[in-house]
Amino acid sequence: MLEELPILSLTTFFPLFGALFILLIKGDEATIARNSRYVALWSSVLTFVLSLLIYIGFDPLKPGDQFVEHHTWVKEFNISYHMGVDGFSILFILLSTFLMPLCILASWESIQKRVREYMLAFLLLETLMIGMFCALDLILFYVFFEGVLIPMFLIIGIWGGERRIYSCFKFFLYTFLGSVFMLLAIIAIYVQVGTTDLTAVHNHTFSANLQHWLWLAFFASFAVKVPMWPVHTWLPDAHVEAPTAGSVILAGVLLKMGGYGFLRFSVPLFPEANLTFAPYVMSLSVIAVVYASLVALVQKDMKKLIAYSSVAHMGFVTLGIFAMTPQAVTGAMIQMLSHGLISAALFLCVGVVYDRLHTREISRYGGLVAIMPVYAAFFMLFTMASVGLPGTSGFVGEFLVILGSFKVSTVFATLAATGMILGAAYALWLYRRVVFGKLEHADLQSLKDLNWRESFSFAVLGIAVLWMGIYPKTFTDIINPSVDNLIAQYTRKLAQAQKVGQLASADSVSQVRES
Repeated sequence: MLEELPILSLTTFFPLFGALFILLIKGDEATIARNSRYVALWSSVLTFVLSLLIYIGFDPLKPGDQFVEHHTWVKEFNISYHMGVDGFSILFILLSTFLMPLCILASWESIQKRVREYMLAFLLLETLMIGMFCALDLILFYVFFEGVLIPMFLIIGIWGGERRIYSCFKFFLYTFLGSVFMLLAIIAIYVQVGTTDLTAVHNHTFSANLQHWLWLAFFASFAVKVPMWPVHTWLPDAHVEAPTAGSVILAGVLLKMGGYGFLRFSVPLFPEANLTFAPYVMSLSVIAVVYASLVALVQKDMKKLIAYSSVAHMGFVTLGIFAMTPQAVTGAMIQMLSHGLISAALFLCVGVVYDRLHTREISRYGGLVAIMPVYAAFFMLFTMASVGLPGTSGFVGEFLVILGSFKVSTVFATLAATGMILGAAYALWLYRRVVFGKLEHADLQSLKDLNWRESFSFAVLGIAVLWMGIYPKTFTDIINPSVDNLIAQYTRKLAQAQKVGQLASADSVSQVRES
């Protein structure tokens, strides 16, 4: 029955129905703010329910895309509205819809100005994120991919901190500049194939030379989004200035757009170029893991420390993707999902104390366990998960990436493993400085423990982190068929290219002999 419904379109655009309701709300400012919060919350909850229906109807054993919707969009240019999900995209859709209600709850009291516009921005952002993960047409993907920049730019620029204008422009320019190269690559693909439909593009074989240029253009966009070292500098500024919910969605979902792009486009469409550049990307990945971990060790701002830890954790993701072994790619996917949950939870932890004391400076805290024991317990759980403690989601992803990378390069795997040690150092240092010790500052005495909204958000995130850590099979059963399909496709294309190369070489030899 679900196959007959346009369930992907319904899920993608349902948040816009909520946005429309919010636009129709009338009354004084307080009434508009209160009703906007409730409409945004219920819209995001119902969107999550719709995404659960996709998950329930999804057949993990069935290879390829499911719930496919295909309609002509721009007939003259052979561009279509093509949507579908596979084992990669469905989990990102669930992650997006799962985090959005928590973002609305996190903003319930902390956002008091322009509440209607704030909720509109988040609902629009949700539509664009889901659409991007469903898109199976390059132009459609680009529209959603670039569209995400607008609400995020507004969220940082309007509701951010003191340096919000600088940060939002830096965020926009970095990500937009990278995306321009991707647009040029999409145009080149259209000229070659005659369509931007991903199925047709998958069946087309590009010349080795063109593959290298196209791969670099896509890489420019996705590397900034991940973000990879050395194009990561926009991330700490954006995180520091963004409101708590903005940081949650930025770390939880937006950083995954780059990793998803590598899996969806760079690896399967340009295998020969991927083979050429993979060692360089793996080198950048381990540099990111080690460098960002070292920088995190000297941070004084809690958000900035977590932002650098995100750069390090995403280094594991790119290492796993470009190692191209089944364990490494599965580990990269798990790492992205895990980081989406853990980093979201850690930014919420920072938001809780920031809302009470209005500072993120680590030295201003200490001894919180005495007055906020529930907060301290949840903070410890998410810190342990970030460190990669067995039994949490953080361990599964990093273990699989290191295991899969070890088969390709022991050096890369060893360097990545040092990142886990450094990660434990900065995460435990942060926890000790904030939670343990004496209550030295008098204003800390008045801090209250978690309220029911905050406890609920941490509880559901904690359950998800432990679920993924204790029983990852729920997730790997969905991911593995898509990973196998990706690697089989990648290997087959490389073998075909090698065969064509050998035939061309044989022809050349024959021609020389005949002459």
